[in-house]
Amino acid sequence: MVLFSLVATHADIDLETVAQLSTGASELATSALAGSPAVAGAIVLATCNRFEIYGEAPHPGDVDAARAALISQISGASGLTDQLVSSSFSTRTGPEVSRHLFSVSSGLDSAVVGEREIAGQVRRALITAQAEGTASSGLVRLFQAASKTAKDVGAQTALGARGLSVVSVALDLATDLSEDPDWSTKKAVVFGTGAYAGATMALLRERGCTDVSVYSSSGRAAGFVATRGGTALDSDTLPAAVAAADIMIGCSGSDTRVEASELARVRAASPQPLIAIDLALTHDFDPAVGELDGVELLTLESVRLAAPQEQTESLSQASTIVAGAASAFEQEREARSVDSAIVALRRHTMNVLDTEMEKVRARHGCTAAAEEVEFALRRMVKQLLHIPTVRARELAASGQQDDYVAALEALYGITVDQPAAAPASPPAAAEAECPAGHGAGDGSPGTEAQDQRHTA
Repeated sequence: MVLFSLVATHADIDLETVAQLSTGASELATSALAGSPAVAGAIVLATCNRFEIYGEAPHPGDVDAARAALISQISGASGLTDQLVSSSFSTRTGPEVSRHLFSVSSGLDSAVVGEREIAGQVRRALITAQAEGTASSGLVRLFQAASKTAKDVGAQTALGARGLSVVSVALDLATDLSEDPDWSTKKAVVFGTGAYAGATMALLRERGCTDVSVYSSSGRAAGFVATRGGTALDSDTLPAAVAAADIMIGCSGSDTRVEASELARVRAASPQPLIAIDLALTHDFDPAVGELDGVELLTLESVRLAAPQEQTESLSQASTIVAGAASAFEQEREARSVDSAIVALRRHTMNVLDTEMEKVRARHGCTAAAEEVEFALRRMVKQLLHIPTVRARELAASGQQDDYVAALEALYGITVDQPAAAPASPPAAAEAECPAGHGAGDGSPGTEAQDQRHTA
């Protein structure tokens, strides 16, 4: 079995394309396993800064077929051409898979380096895949090791100690741009009722902002504020709230967005400046909003550029932990990959021994002589198996385990069965973070529809 991953992130492509690629992400793993024998397992890690698929294929030669199957599935769901989808993803195999995922889980590959929310996304991606039966045994071990690595980075370094996230950095920027940094005097309007809107509400409260109104194009505002506080808006009350607002935060990513012309009309008589923070990947606010007089527009790109760099020492320590964990995982995986072959050889040899001993007992009975013969034969078999077992470990350590398996088949006609996939575990209770998918992990919100799907 071989691990591989398809990776599309904010570092390589624009966020609009990431959003389009992730359409239908929740069904991708199940449909891929059903549609292609080259995909033996799949886990999807989808946030608004990244869309990554981790898979396991039966053989190295199956990776290209597995990739093609996944590209076709993504193209069909997103409406993008196969060529564009294919060019958007980089493909990783071998040790690169674990190194990348461990780095992602530890917050080293996030838009805000060191943010801790992505670790929760990684955990929940595994939980979802196990519940849906798409997580193979190799992928389960990979994601469990990634979560452990993230915990080690958090415990052993100062990385992420400041609790930075995209929302917190965006609000810091808004504070710097405000004439009055006192959040208790500000009126805020939040667009969206998904997981990221919830995280935004919590941070606004922490900063002392209590005058918060919430609008949802899906009509979920009343239920949202019932548990989180704030005032629910509808299409009739929204214009007046926007006209009076100091801060406007977009977290919904819905098809309906605030156009610049409409905002200009609504705020024509508003004396106070407005800071518009658009955290939705598909834009809640028309980009032309930033050109209006008295309006400052902050976007995900603004946040990425403004995110403070963590201390060099902490980054170095975290990178060392990640590299060590990835190396240890690969060594364990390589050793494990020949376990089935070693077991098959021992079983084959012991079957031969048992057959010969049956002949001895049939001729001599259960006598002391027969017992001595059996004792001698078992010692001989143990000695004969020692060197092949040692060589199996050595070959696995150098990545030549397939040569060992091929030799067993050529010399003894032994067919090595791959270990069965780990059974799906019941989903664990979600931590007090945003749900998987396009929620708050990795610093970006998803659409209300996506958040509703993940929290339903």
